[in-house]
Amino acid sequence: MFGIFRRQDPRFRDDGQALHARVRTTRNGEVIRVRLSKTSEMSLVPGGYFVRKMLVGSKTLDQASLEVSMNRGHKVTNAVVEGGDLLPVREWRDEEPTG
Repeated sequence: MFGIFRRQDPRFRDDGQALHARVRTTRNGEVIRVRLSKTSEMSLVPGGYFVRKMLVGSKTLDQASLEVSMNRGHKVTNAVVEGGDLLPVREWRDEEPTG
């Protein structure tokens, strides 16, 4: 019931149209910018949304996989990365989300 009032996960930024994140790969430490569109990439599941995204670094070709579960208010309830780690927003070097 109170899920819509939940705070956003500190590793994600919500711009209204999409969720933004940064993943640092385990292999070479490349930071990959991630944009999860609320309208075209998220699958409706009971209680909210789910998205799985395969990531490839543009410089090192490192690979990672990101799985995110959200409630109906698009607040992240669970996020798992294989092949990397999510960076908290406060550690992002760039302030502009990808568009």
